[in-house]
Amino acid sequence: MPEKQTLQRARRDKREGKASSTQAGEFVREEMEHIREGKHGARSAKQAIAIGLSKARRAGVDLAPPKSGTTSAATRRKAEQDLKAGDRPAAKKISRTRSRATTKALEREGTAAASKQALSRQTTSAARKRSAADRSTAAKKAARTKGAGGRSTAAKKAARTRARRSS
Repeated sequence: MPEKQTLQRARRDKREGKASSTQAGEFVREEMEHIREGKHGARSAKQAIAIGLSKARRAGVDLAPPKSGTTSAATRRKAEQDLKAGDRPAAKKISRTRSRATTKALEREGTAAASKQALSRQTTSAARKRSAADRSTAAKKAARTKGAGGRSTAAKKAARTRARRSS
């Protein structure tokens, strides 16, 4: 079950008209925090992200399943199943045994999946699969929807990064 704060952040993103992937990002962020806190681990950054996306779909974020050909049929099926679960109220009681088994399995995994290096590797490889035009469009949209305050903060951060790299 996602934390109350995560659900609030996702709802706020939805109200602000942000993309469903941005809303889902809150759940992925929560998952990374859990791994860093040592609540549980994950085998890879990709798995940690998948867990977050699954939670987002189940919480009602309208995140489309991956297109066929990009992932396995099983992954697509699971995403569709999660979407359906998010559409209807929880009528079925969650199996305590299965939940416990999942948690125990994740607790046996390491916490390196949420390290800065692992996330950096994951984002770089994900970006490499996208075209330059696609990345450019996404960046332009991000700048549009960021708002004046957000743009100002981003500009200051960029200036700090440039200053650090030049010295």
